[in-house]
Amino acid sequence: MDILLNPNIAYLLLVFGFLLTLLAIVTPGTGMLELGAAFCLLLAGYAVYNLTFSLWALILLVLSIIPFIIAIRHKRREVFLALSIALLITGSVFLFLDENGRAAVNPWLAVATSILVGGFTWFTTNKTLQASQSRPRHSLDALVGQTGEAKTRIHEDGSVQVAGELWSASSDSPIPVGSNIRVVERDGFVLKVEKVYPKA
Repeated sequence: MDILLNPNIAYLLLVFGFLLTLLAIVTPGTGMLELGAAFCLLLAGYAVYNLTFSLWALILLVLSIIPFIIAIRHKRREVFLALSIALLITGSVFLFLDENGRAAVNPWLAVATSILVGGFTWFTTNKTLQASQSRPRHSLDALVGQTGEAKTRIHEDGSVQVAGELWSASSDSPIPVGSNIRVVERDGFVLKVEKVYPKA
């Protein structure tokens, strides 16, 4: 565990822990991001407990989450996102101190990591929020009446390919995989389908 007491290693763990935390806020429910964030922050917490650290820098790190949450809820998110990234970078760089009370993290490592993490967070968060807030390019109601193919056996659930995309589907009676189907109804993102029989 001695390697965790290296300020540079502890710094990287802390930065990536907070980065994964911010990404988990944007895309909740994945599980992997939350698990990775908890692991990194747990190891970084061990270093914080054993190394000399700056209380004001730790407060900046915690506060960086607030403007980030505001950014994902506010239309002018760029300002709050930039503030969150600035707090994250500043707090992490100056968190660990040497015996003279100065920042113990290698300045070149800090600069490189700040640029990479800042740029990645900015790009990923903006793209994720744009995708989640964008409207569908076509009306889902237009799917009703279209034909497609059963990709799995369909009854209470299953998958069909309609209009070049895979959809969850259900039917009143079992439909074998590979059958031609027609969409008769839509319930949210689930299509109710029926089997299309070849013409005699």
